[in-house]
Amino acid sequence: TTHYLFIVVVAVNSTLLTINAGDYIFYTDWAWTSFIVFSISQSTMLAVGAIYYMLFTGVPGTATYYATIMTIYTWVAKGAWFALGYPMDFVTVPIWIPSAMLLDLTYWATRRNKHAAIIIGGTLIGLSLPMFNMINLLLIRDPLEVAFKYPRPTLPPYMTPIEPQVGKFYNSPVALGSGAGAVLTVPIAALGAKLNT
Repeated sequence: TTHYLFIVVVAVNSTLLTINAGDYIFYTDWAWTSFIVFSISQSTMLAVGAIYYMLFTGVPGTATYYATIMTIYTWVAKGAWFALGYPMDFVTVPIWIPSAMLLDLTYWATRRNKHAAIIIGGTLIGLSLPMFNMINLLLIRDPLEVAFKYPRPTLPPYMTPIEPQVGKFYNSPVALGSGAGAVLTVPIAALGAKLNT
């Protein structure tokens, strides 16, 4: 029972961490300035969470299910901001599902080989996720226009948009913390599972 409870806690928390990692692209006002941070954190978080979840069930398709749940959560948040009077473009829903499908396809094609899923599937996520989200960002309204017209009430003063900073790497402790958490998720989860067996 403890083992299954541990799995549920890891699955839920990793899902929430994935949604919040790269928070600056989740809101369009910082979309382009934090694309590198987002790509690294989201690729890592999706790979760690989806692979762990998928290998626990042993069923190809679980990673896509995992990404779908995150997408639904994010659309709910998008709807909440819209209800507060912000434009639909204010929140960008990251594209997780196609990358997760590639992971599931890898797991299925390699006959459920977990090492292949981690190496090949993880690489496919890292390569595809930035590309899908770059296309996604090209389809939305100018992020800087959104930033100036609709500043977030929760933005700390040092993040308030003053002038375009396109292309700069925003060194955020939140993003770094999310990335570190993503990297540590698998060994900690594996250790916890080992202790409970």
